[in-house]
Order: sequence, then C-alpha cells, then structure tokens
Amino acid sequence: MLNSKIEKILNEQIEKEGFSANLYLAMASWTETLGMSGTASWLYAQAEEEKMHMMKFVSYINERGGHAIIPAFEKPASSWKDIFVMFDEVLKHEQYISKSINDILELAIKEKDFATQNWIQWFVSEQVEEESSVQGVIDKLKLLGKASLYMFDRDIMSFRNDVEDAE
Repeated sequence: MLNSKIEKILNEQIEKEGFSANLYLAMASWTETLGMSGTASWLYAQAEEEKMHMMKFVSYINERGGHAIIPAFEKPASSWKDIFVMFDEVLKHEQYISKSINDILELAIKEKDFATQNWIQWFVSEQVEEESSVQGVIDKLKLLGKASLYMFDRDIMSFRNDVEDAE
C-alpha cells in the first residue's frame, strides 16, 4: 500500500510525463511543418514513449492501492527559434525529468518504501538513456551545422536505432 507522500509525488509525475508527451508532440508537429519528416518521426516516437511512461505511473499507483489522478496538462509551446534551440530545450526538459525521478527515489528511500525504490530504478536507467540520446543528437547537430540540416533530418531515425541497438 502506498503512503500518502509517495502517492502524491507519483501523481505529480503523471502530470510531468503527460506534459512531456504533449511537448514532444508539439515539437514533432512544428518540425513536420518545416519539412523535417525525420526529426518529426523521432519526436513522435518520443511522444509515444512519454505517454507509455505516464501509463506506467498510472498503473503502478493503482496496483499499489492508491488512486492515480489524471490532470489537465499545460499547453506546450508550438514553435521554436530553430531546431538547435528546440533540442537544447529537449535536453533541459529531460534533465528536469531526471531530477524529478531522483526526487521520487529519494522520498521512497526516506519512507522505506522498498517496492517503489525497486520499481523507480527502471526510470532512473531510462533517464540516463534519454539524456544520452538527446545529447548525441545535439552533438551531431553541432558537427553538421545549419547548412547540413537536410542530412541530419534524413539520418536522425537511424541514430535513434543505433542508440537502441547499443542497449
């Protein structure tokens, strides 16, 4: 059974994961309208992954005797200065989510909730992968520069597959 502090912080994470899904969906739509279908596909995949993360929290809370609350989600931005700024925002957002996941682990340790400690470890590992993946995209963008965005857009999905294959 979840105690009230753990249930509260996990419900807060539902909102963060749902916002993440909407943020990446907004980014995907924006890049798609710019003709960057590869980048849009990468971001659509990220949005689906974040939705899956949200659902994991919903299921876990309910399975542990709590009550998952589905909140309204803040509307994300709908455009960015350029793709470089957008991916910098993606990295900052993933770092924010990593901190939030670490806060859940810290509370679970403090509350001696061993089941949640064990369960949240998957997200700790996932966030390491997410930050690494986004940093890899940013590194490639820096190497290519603005003149080579077409090549980047064409190759971004293979980069995601390379990262997943390495796992």
